[in-house]
Amino acid sequence: MIQTNDHLTIHPKILYFGTPVVLLSTENEDGTSNLAPMSSAWALGQVVVLGLGAEGQTARNLRERPDLVINLPGAEQWEAVERLAPLTGRDPVPDHKRGAFRYEPAKFAAAGLRPEPAALVRPQRVAECPLQLEARAARINPDLHGDFLIVEAHVLRVHADPAIVVPGTDHVAPTAWRPLIYNFRHYFGLGPELGHTFRSETPVAGMAGAGR
Repeated sequence: MIQTNDHLTIHPKILYFGTPVVLLSTENEDGTSNLAPMSSAWALGQVVVLGLGAEGQTARNLRERPDLVINLPGAEQWEAVERLAPLTGRDPVPDHKRGAFRYEPAKFAAAGLRPEPAALVRPQRVAECPLQLEARAARINPDLHGDFLIVEAHVLRVHADPAIVVPGTDHVAPTAWRPLIYNFRHYFGLGPELGHTFRSETPVAGMAGAGR
């Protein structure tokens, strides 16, 4: 650790500096759905870029069957996400996960979550997640060192809980949607709104003001 001016030069083991938690549903070889938590996801228009381990069951499934559902849990669902965290759908357990992870094929049941059918893809959606994005992996590439895969998933359909949608629009209400945030391996929700960008199409705070 080196101090330069008013900052320290540090070397953190991980760089999860506040990213949304995602539950990825993919299709196993036998037609069942695998469910895996991850926290490297960001959107470019109608494409969601995902970063995931190259040796996990999700990676194996997407290489062979590109359909997936990107389920976004709310902050209150962190315990269900954590129940999934030490599980893997890969049997045998990959070497780098042995000792910390255990094989579990019934991921939905283990997390206490309910599966529901998707409309355009084969993997199941997570009923409790307020936002569910049906998607298809259009491009899969290894990262620089080969430890991870970078997946570009084209979103085909978005399902949203009515409670987080501005009435009469296709807009998610930022003041109603409370994503689960993964911040250096700790779970957080959002704090109070501080403001909005000049490009916002939902500038009125709160659902009550949306219809003014």
